[in-house]
Amino acid sequence: MPDFLDPATDCGAVYHDLVAHPGAPVAEIAVRTGRREHTVRTALGELAAQDLVVAADPAADAWDAHPPTGVVEALLQRDLLRHAVARQAGADLERLYRLARSDAGHYDGLEIVEGRERFLAAVKHLHRSGRHQVRIIDMPPYYGSAADNVELEALQTGRMAEGVTYRTLYYEAAFDDPIAAPVMAREIEAGEQARILANPPLKLLIRDDDLAIVPLPGESYPDLVALLVRPSRLFDVLAGVFESLWRFAIPASVDRFGTQLDARDRQILTLMASGATDEAIARRLGLGRRTVVRRVSVLQRTLGATTRFQAGVQAARLGWL
Repeated sequence: MPDFLDPATDCGAVYHDLVAHPGAPVAEIAVRTGRREHTVRTALGELAAQDLVVAADPAADAWDAHPPTGVVEALLQRDLLRHAVARQAGADLERLYRLARSDAGHYDGLEIVEGRERFLAAVKHLHRSGRHQVRIIDMPPYYGSAADNVELEALQTGRMAEGVTYRTLYYEAAFDDPIAAPVMAREIEAGEQARILANPPLKLLIRDDDLAIVPLPGESYPDLVALLVRPSRLFDVLAGVFESLWRFAIPASVDRFGTQLDARDRQILTLMASGATDEAIARRLGLGRRTVVRRVSVLQRTLGATTRFQAGVQAARLGWL
């Protein structure tokens, strides 16, 4: 149970008090909860960081709680979404696990690719020969040299200019990578459809509906080993894994690079996730309706969300709420 729901914790006691006593000053909260003012302020800071409370009157050191139903519902929806992702990806990967073992050694759809040079040659061939779309799950480790990476970036940019669709799932930490982040930004600006996932389960490239390549992790191999997979049950499973992860990943955009979420936007997103209207958000935060409408539009665009609730859920998954 989250701390703010447990009245035995400092955060829980303070949040419960504010639910019952809106606009209460710190001194009164301390008296009612039997805690020191310093402890109450620390708890309020933690609650505010999660956007569970808001300063109602800074001059009077008074605080108010956000609606419990909306906050709890947003948490439940986030958990449901996370569980759905885990179940779907887990089911697909279990199928992949069983197929790879049951068919190993006598499976016409598989070809072993050994060595970094052969692997990179296969990857470049996959890019060059794509007719309609290339699907990628991008995550470490990276096997090419700096020159290889430059060539691959130019190759992808050129193929997109020729009309080939690229859909790439990036690992979330890539946004903080000084080398990967600029490349990602350039590819997105060039037309790549990109989404992010906290921890992708595998590295993968798929060309159209007829070829995939999967590097195999493992310390027992002296050099890189990868599987080249052609149309087969195993190929269908790999494509299914990608599509399942794609549905639940968070859309990325150039606008997200360097995005810093301030306290006001965090409050707006929390209220959006709870289902509040623009008018209700404006009244709650003391803002003009036009300001709220403008910020809601910017936040949805930044998060790649099509609905207000989706924006709230995606912000929660990013750790913004």
